[in-house]
Amino acid sequence: MLVVASVIGSGIFFTPGRVADLVPHAGVILLAWLLGGALSLAGAFANAELGAMYPRAGGDYVYLREAFHPCAGFLVGWLTFFAIFSGTVATLAVALAGGLTAFVPLGEGRTVIVAIAFIAATSAINYVGLRWGARVNNLTSYLKIAALLAFCIAGPLLGRGAVAHAETGAVRLPAISLAAFGLALSPILFTYLGWNAPIYVASEIRNPARNLPRSLFLGLAICVGIYLLINAVYLYALPLEDLRGAVNVGEAAARALFGPLAGSLVALFVLVSILGTLNATILVGPRIAYAMAIDGLFFAGADRTHADYRTPHRAIVVQGLVAIALVAVLQTFPSVLDFTVFAIVLAAIADTLALFALRARRPHLPRPYRAWGYPLVPALYLVANAGIALVMLDQRPLECAIGLLSLALGLPFYWLFVRRPASADEA
Repeated sequence: MLVVASVIGSGIFFTPGRVADLVPHAGVILLAWLLGGALSLAGAFANAELGAMYPRAGGDYVYLREAFHPCAGFLVGWLTFFAIFSGTVATLAVALAGGLTAFVPLGEGRTVIVAIAFIAATSAINYVGLRWGARVNNLTSYLKIAALLAFCIAGPLLGRGAVAHAETGAVRLPAISLAAFGLALSPILFTYLGWNAPIYVASEIRNPARNLPRSLFLGLAICVGIYLLINAVYLYALPLEDLRGAVNVGEAAARALFGPLAGSLVALFVLVSILGTLNATILVGPRIAYAMAIDGLFFAGADRTHADYRTPHRAIVVQGLVAIALVAVLQTFPSVLDFTVFAIVLAAIADTLALFALRARRPHLPRPYRAWGYPLVPALYLVANAGIALVMLDQRPLECAIGLLSLALGLPFYWLFVRRPASADEA
């Protein structure tokens, strides 16, 4: 449920229109979503082995530290915290503010302000305590799955769609370039983001050698199945020419299938879903900073919790401020999304290299789970992510440059953290 709650948020409502615009063919759209799930599963094989070997808080920060050098672990942890998690918080907040325009008319400037307000409010809730928030999040996650499955069943049975919609406005297969297909994987991979959430809380999982791999595989299987069903319903509900470029596809499909009232209800459901995922992301992200701070590789105090609230309050504040800065700089949903996905791809490449390095350098370490298909499947995963990175560098140079700059900025901070004298608390 941690995987499902982290994965299913805003993406499945907002990104299908962009995917359809890049690859306007029903078969290619479904293939892209299936391939995105397969790539995530290949990554899950690698992370399951690594997580079972090192069941500690921090995830890929720990793997890179053990496989190569503390600096490598720091840079990936730095990128994961500041770009992936903070970038995801920013993306979700922008999507949430954009979805709110269905109920309250907002201009572009006000949308940015509302997105920032959502980040500040949700961070504040996590700052003062999460026990009830976590319970509500679990409940809404079950309701979210039930609502999506009901939508997938009721759409074809009771809705006013047509199978012919899948071909209305479609282009011929030769017109879809490999670059367009690769670029379409960017929003899809973002929509699958969160499948590796258990590795960041591995130290708190009972019997992680068994349960961590199972949580990754079962959670991903549920998400892939739901995503394929929902995209099939979208293609049934809307002609491809209407699907292309649509902002909130979930709302548009519900209106087409069941009328205006259903569209409004789905739009409201989307907002609740995004808010739940925003809360979950702000919960998980600070654990990376916490793990790095324990090793003295983060800002002082990030390894401590609030005396009254027992939350990693300083890490939450830093994450919130970075997310607000990303919203202010990048502003539009696609821009923030591409920045975040490029960081995800870089981290995925690093994790896979760590798997190969540890197999070679520490072959006798206990491995409760061994990655399926090694070395072929991890190698294909590595090549696929490298190809996506090259396409994004060519097609989205600004967003990728910001991601690389974020990574490079970690180097002087690593130098400062390594050379600063230990505080009384650290000693």
